[in-house]
Amino acid sequence: MSTMISRCGLICTECPAYQATQTNDEQKAKETAAMWAKLYNLEVKVDDVWCDGCLVEGKKCAHCGECEIRACAIEKKVANCAHCADYGCDKITGFFQMAPDAKKILDEIHKNL
Repeated sequence: MSTMISRCGLICTECPAYQATQTNDEQKAKETAAMWAKLYNLEVKVDDVWCDGCLVEGKKCAHCGECEIRACAIEKKVANCAHCADYGCDKITGFFQMAPDAKKILDEIHKNL
């Protein structure tokens, strides 16, 4: 499986929701829903977990389907935020506080453009 880097810099292919979807693993999807519910103190149903990844058509987990970072990148027609002329905007820097590894990935891509 090749690596899929999402619009925000997360690695879709390392996400348990993506992995459950690609292997059609109902148990892994249930475990992911329970983990996310506990981690984010939200109600997460199994149907909210199925996802084919940020960059492709198909199923989107509940958050991915409503993600403003993803929507912005699609609107601007960029592969991910590192390719954006506004890289470092408030949307992505706020997200980086929760996901510093995503920042490292996008910073590296941006540096090499």
